Amino acid sequence: MPLREQRFSPVTVAGLTSANRTWFALVTSIMVLASCGPDATERGRNLAPPSSSPTLAPTPDVAPGVAAIGDTSQLSPMLRRAFDPAADFTPMRDPGPDDWLAQHPESPQTFADFLAADTRVPGPQRRVIYLLPIGEFPRDAPPLASLSTIVHAFFTLEVRVLPAVKLADVTAKRRIHPATKKSQVLAPDVLRWLTRRLPEDAFGLMAVTMEDLYPQESWNFVFGMASLRERVGVQSFARQDPAFFGDPRGDGWQRLMLRRATWTLVHEISHMFGLSHCVHWECVVAGSNHQAESDGRPLHPCPVCLRKLHSSIEFDPAERELRLAAVLEQLEIKDEAEWSKRRAAWIRDGTR
Repeated sequence: MPLREQRFSPVTVAGLTSANRTWFALVTSIMVLASCGPDATERGRNLAPPSSSPTLAPTPDVAPGVAAIGDTSQLSPMLRRAFDPAADFTPMRDPGPDDWLAQHPESPQTFADFLAADTRVPGPQRRVIYLLPIGEFPRDAPPLASLSTIVHAFFTLEVRVLPAVKLADVTAKRRIHPATKKSQVLAPDVLRWLTRRLPEDAFGLMAVTMEDLYPQESWNFVFGMASLRERVGVQSFARQDPAFFGDPRGDGWQRLMLRRATWTLVHEISHMFGLSHCVHWECVVAGSNHQAESDGRPLHPCPVCLRKLHSSIEFDPAERELRLAAVLEQLEIKDEAEWSKRRAAWIRDGTR
C-alpha cells in the first residue's frame, strides 16, 4: 500500500509576490506600534501554556477546513483516518484584536493549492535537516539534543546538529532594541548568510540562537524566519525565556521554554516544505502574533497541514504519532504525548 500521494507539476502560486513566496516571517512577531517593548501588555503575553491541549470556542462553520483537506475517497482506510479531523482538532477560533489573523489577514492554502505550488520535496540525496547553533548557549538554554529528537520524530527525516559558530562570524546587521536595550540581529541577513552554507545533503538548514531577532526596521521583533526556496531558517530562543523581561521564571520554566522552542522550530521548518500559515484549525502551522497566542496553539499539525507534509515525505502516519508520543513523554510534554497516542490508535484501527 503506497503511503505517498501523487504530486502535480509545480506551477507558480497565484497571487503571491516574489518576496512573499520566498520569505515567510514567523507568525510570532509584533509590529512596532505607538507603544512597544516590555510594557504591561507585552509582558502579560509571556504566559505559561495550558496544562492540556486548549479547548477554544469553535468557529461555527467548519466546512471550509474540511474542504481544504481535499478528496480522500481514493486513499487507503488508514490515510483517510489520518486526514479525518474526527474529534481530535479544534476549528480556528475567531481572532482577538491583537491576534495574527486580525492583524495579518491571509488567504487559505488548501491541499490542492499546496500540490500546485512550487514546493520542496526531500530527494534521495537531500534528506537531512541540519540545526546550526549561532552564538553562546547557556546551560539552561533548550537542549539541542532534545530539539533534534523532536524534529526527527515530527518530520521523520534525519537530523544533525552542526558545531556552533560565533555570532561575530555571521554577516548580519545588528541594533539595540529601544525598549529592552538588548542587542538584536537582522534575521534576513542571517538567512542570506545561511544560503551559502547549505550542506549538499541537506533538505534544510535551521539556525538557532539565543540572540533576539528582528525582520526589518519597522518591526519590534520576530521569533524566527524561514525561506521556502532556499530551505534555510533562523530561530531565536531569547524571548521564549520567561526571564527575558526580568520576570521570575517559576516552576517548570525549562519545560515551558522547551515547548515554545519546539513550536517555533517545527513551524519554521514546515515553511521550508512550502506550507503557508494555517487558517482553518488550531495548528502548529497557524499564525500567531504574540506569545500568549503561540502558547495556545498545539504542537501538532491539523489534517490539512499533515496531508501536505505527507505528500512531501513518505511516512506511516500512525507510526509517526507513536514516535512523537514517546519523545514528548520523555521530555514531559505530557498533554501532547497523550494526544499523539490517541491519534495513533485512531489512525491505525479507528479506535479511541
